[in-house]
Amino acid sequence: MKEKAPRNRTLVLTDVDKAKYSKKLAVLSQKAGIQDVINKTINQDLLEVASLLPPAFVDLLVIDPPYNLNKSFNGKTFKKTSFDEYENYTRSWLGKIIHTLKPTASVYVCSDWESSLSIYKVLREFFTVRNRITWEREKGRGANANWKNCSEDIWFCTISDDYFFDAEAVKLKRKVIAPYKENGKPKDWSEEENGNFRLTSPSNLWTDISIPFWSMPENTDHPTQKPEKLLAKLILASSKPKDVVFDPFLGSGTTSVVAKKLGRQFLGVELNNEYACLAEKRLQMAESDTSIQGYSGGFFWERNTLAMQKKEPLAKAANVFQEGLFN
Repeated sequence: MKEKAPRNRTLVLTDVDKAKYSKKLAVLSQKAGIQDVINKTINQDLLEVASLLPPAFVDLLVIDPPYNLNKSFNGKTFKKTSFDEYENYTRSWLGKIIHTLKPTASVYVCSDWESSLSIYKVLREFFTVRNRITWEREKGRGANANWKNCSEDIWFCTISDDYFFDAEAVKLKRKVIAPYKENGKPKDWSEEENGNFRLTSPSNLWTDISIPFWSMPENTDHPTQKPEKLLAKLILASSKPKDVVFDPFLGSGTTSVVAKKLGRQFLGVELNNEYACLAEKRLQMAESDTSIQGYSGGFFWERNTLAMQKKEPLAKAANVFQEGLFN
């Protein structure tokens, strides 16, 4: 294995890890009960295992499917297809997992700008589509003949009008630029030891998310890994403690890991054995470390404000910053 740079904190699997965590993975050969799948990582093809999953046990469904792009996932390649073919592909797996949802369940589906059109069309067939979240990916390649692509969508849907949503749990704490006062007292903001701050209600435009990179401890080699902070927003807004969160394209495990850190139950399905093992390794690590970068004290914080959220001395915070612990 190639030796990492001193500050490279990317999580990797050793041969010992693979042998250890492979034993923890679940494989279904017959219809399963709820207790057979709760807090498990199933290492199988979703299309083969979907019909074996129990009915009406999921409170929150979070889906990050392969986008309609040419992309390699640890040797397995997803090839870009036409708009109609990708729409049919989406319908083929989504229809097979609807039965797992409770009548009160919420659903979030990730997409890029192009696949978003196909996904939206299919989602309308199954759910009530309530909103489209757009979040900024600050990474991305420049383009000479087009605009740089640095945003992705997340569609928010529900099964019915009876669903859970906690806006208070996902407020963003921002530094106040213009601290307006009324009768000498702060108006809609507070004076704190580390500055002036305002709590803002969550919107459908997110500019405070950082993509995992080499110096962040949550980073893996998965090519489309979502940030823990992003998943924390979805899980806190649309589930309660002990609710079941299901991710049918688990990847390296971010959804399950964040669900565990936030006191939810979880289930993930992942075809690739190495990614599934990574998920299990991260789940074990979450038993001793429940921190989520960018989320502290019950609030989400703007990007690169670790010193303020941790209330650390500036010198110590500078050291942490150097280690790459961004939000």
